[in-house]
Amino acid sequence: MYTIQTLDKVAKSGLSLFGDNYAITDALDNADAILVRSSKMHDLALPKSVKAIARAGAGVNNIPIEKCAEEGIVVFNTPGANANAVKELVIAGLLLSSRKVAEGINWAKTLTTDVAKEVEKGKGSFTGPEILGKKLGVIGLGAIGVMVANAAHALGMEVIGYDPYISINAAWGLSRNIKHAISLDEVYAEADYITVHVPLVDATKHMFNKAAFAKMKPGVRILNFSRDTLVNNEDIIEAIKEGFVSKYVTDFPVEGVMNNPDIITIPHLGASTPESEENCAIMAVQQIKDYLENGNIVNSVNFPECTMSWGANCRLAIIHRNVPAMIGKITAIIAQEEINIQDMINKSRGEFAYTIIDTNTNVSQENIKNIENIDSIIGVRVLTK
Repeated sequence: MYTIQTLDKVAKSGLSLFGDNYAITDALDNADAILVRSSKMHDLALPKSVKAIARAGAGVNNIPIEKCAEEGIVVFNTPGANANAVKELVIAGLLLSSRKVAEGINWAKTLTTDVAKEVEKGKGSFTGPEILGKKLGVIGLGAIGVMVANAAHALGMEVIGYDPYISINAAWGLSRNIKHAISLDEVYAEADYITVHVPLVDATKHMFNKAAFAKMKPGVRILNFSRDTLVNNEDIIEAIKEGFVSKYVTDFPVEGVMNNPDIITIPHLGASTPESEENCAIMAVQQIKDYLENGNIVNSVNFPECTMSWGANCRLAIIHRNVPAMIGKITAIIAQEEINIQDMINKSRGEFAYTIIDTNTNVSQENIKNIENIDSIIGVRVLTK
């Protein structure tokens, strides 16, 4: 029996997949895994029983992923599960940045008498350009960026994409009509609209700043549905004031960007659809189950992707540091009992590594302890079919 703690409300369509061998609880004590959405976990004291954390969403800023790695806790996210929801809102933001729809709606709410007459008289103040034939720059071609690029092209825009780390899967999904930029400067120089879809790391924090705005086409429209601090708020307000940027649409209302007529703030609705919440919950639950039951790691943010079909009755799932000769030390202990290794896989990611070993007979508790006592071993789990 496994115990799963939920820190936030999680869609029942996901929780129902756990089955009879799982207990769902609000208590942290003795939890084997944690399901989380937006709750902040940095100050949360985790018991030794926790083996995995799954974030029902893409961003993991609310989870102390490095600390979890040190303690042998695998952190999962659900990339792509909410991609369509975010894509649809980006397209809405694209239109809102052009057509002054939000401004017009707010104005119309102020009308009380002779409404039809006032509408005809005042609607000229809300004229905005069409997106057809305009050029959209998409920075970051992951699951969301690819969908946005393809959708914008289908709407008649020219699309230029930039991502020096594009994955093979993303490349397969990208329309051949999308132009590939070789630098950010190329996107800045050409795009009438720019949408950003990159993670928040040291290199991307405040990437949209005074220097970047100076390289862009005058009157560019910026869309940010990724992370608020990708954009330097003081710099974009100044860029709007000076005419470098004509409109900024963000899914992250924060102090400093509110009540500016050229900034549209959406209350973080990117993944707020029932379909998205269900997709994220289902993926998160599937990943936790696969790890707890089979030792497989898929979509982890702090350990390598490592999966292997069962080749025997006993499986050792070993988390360790990425140091030389580790595999030899582990297999030497197993060999002491003349146990045959049926199959094995080892993957590394930075300073951490993960090894799965299937054996034809069970390794003794004594030798499990011996493996655990190897220097740089973080944790060993024994799984049986």
